[in-house]
Amino acid sequence: MTRTAVVLFNLGGPDRLEAVEPFLVNLFDDPAIIRLPRPVRWILARLIARRRAPVARAIYRQLGGASPILANTEAQARALEGALGASFRCFIAMRYWHPLSSAAAAAIKAWEPDRVVLLPLYPQFSTTTTASSASSWRGAAAVAGITAPTRLLCCYPGDAGFISAVVGPLRRALDEMPVGTRVLFSAHGLPERIVAAGDPYRWQVEHTVASVCASLGRGDVDAVICFQSRVGPLAWLKPATDAEIRRAGAQRRPLIVVPIAFVSEHSETLVELDRDYERLAAQTGVPHYRRLPTVAATREFIAGLAAQIRLLAQDGSEIESGVGSRLCPPRYSACPWKARVA
Repeated sequence: MTRTAVVLFNLGGPDRLEAVEPFLVNLFDDPAIIRLPRPVRWILARLIARRRAPVARAIYRQLGGASPILANTEAQARALEGALGASFRCFIAMRYWHPLSSAAAAAIKAWEPDRVVLLPLYPQFSTTTTASSASSWRGAAAVAGITAPTRLLCCYPGDAGFISAVVGPLRRALDEMPVGTRVLFSAHGLPERIVAAGDPYRWQVEHTVASVCASLGRGDVDAVICFQSRVGPLAWLKPATDAEIRRAGAQRRPLIVVPIAFVSEHSETLVELDRDYERLAAQTGVPHYRRLPTVAATREFIAGLAAQIRLLAQDGSEIESGVGSRLCPPRYSACPWKARVA
């Protein structure tokens, strides 16, 4: 029996309040996040983490003192194992807090798989998420001495299972909400300069939303893509989610908010969307505010991922996009398929 190790990439989150500052240091010390030479980045990461830690700790206090992202990712891993069968085993590699890639690599080395599939829990590719996690993994795998063939699912923004898991709840919510409801597809933001440098993230988010709207089959849906969680003085992707909430309030438009780039609940859904932005909606005159849950471990999402993993485990390619070819337009130079395009 061929044994396949599936590595679930996710960002991770602090597991206690004392872990908040070191978690932030790991985040801002990532060269994919702050693109400066290491000595400067090392110092800057610690300064930023120290300044932001009190605010972040207040956020995690609202969640009981810890991020729920590990528990949610573990539930997805168990669901995937159930869908894939006994020849597959899932391992978790968080980017900024435990279990890190080094722990996952050590466990995989001990299991001795015949092949490894890397599965980012980021449907849309970005250099700041999938590429960063893959880079961390490669270093950890080399240290652990993993030699099994390794394949990366770089993105799946239009995967049928993922889209179905979004469309079902959205269709039901639209049926229950007043006429004239606007749908905000909210994604994590990025600095504009990262996208300008060739990162395809925004284009892939747009691809996801276009796929959702096409599957929804309603020509009258007022859909807006927006971006949340901006940090610092840089110009970030627009429009901002909070700006769109204020606009809806001024127009007295009901809102459904869909977290389109998050596949599990964490601080940016449970606090930013559910508490901060719901409060903002009430303050600015939005008559109805409803946030849909993430796809989590829903049957459709897990089935879609399992199908992608099975195909990737059989295919000889080192990188796949979920459609068997390059998905991003040529102008996106950071697409990992660039090396495979003649």
